[in-house]
Amino acid sequence: MSQSAVANRYAVALFELGKEQTNLPQLEEELASVRHVFEHDETLLAFFDNPRVSKDDQKQFVNDVFKDASQAVKNFLFILIDKGRISEISDIIASFVEMKNEAEGIAEAEVYSVHALSDEEQERIRETFAKKLNKNTLRIRNIVDESIIGGLKVRVGNQIYDGTVARKLQRIEQSVVSANK
Repeated sequence: MSQSAVANRYAVALFELGKEQTNLPQLEEELASVRHVFEHDETLLAFFDNPRVSKDDQKQFVNDVFKDASQAVKNFLFILIDKGRISEISDIIASFVEMKNEAEGIAEAEVYSVHALSDEEQERIRETFAKKLNKNTLRIRNIVDESIIGGLKVRVGNQIYDGTVARKLQRIEQSVVSANK
């Protein structure tokens, strides 16, 4: 995932703060909640972009909505409001998570399967791909996709490991078509 240079700068500052305060896991958890709120309410960014809403009102809104968040997260949001960068929030958080994961040897994976994977199946996939990718662990998000017919497709960053029946059938079809030419 490629974010802007601005998003990366803010993410680096946030990451360094989290390392300094030794609260990276808590920070990540809180930022995931913030990201969820911003990504699931389309009117929120319009509120922050509205020139009729003062920065003080925006900060009060942040205080009200994220009242359970740490002061570090609120201060971070206040800085984004002051600098007019709140629209970059999702990219900043994504960059922060990438940095944290890289530092801790964690990879994020989307695993596509025809049915929801059991805990045991996820653990086997986690172990196999963590070794293959030279990571300490793999965070799995299972996505059910009936179009794959069977097998698995694993996406980690820009890499895709496609062991689905649909892909195997596609390869067979391509080989038959090229053999008939």
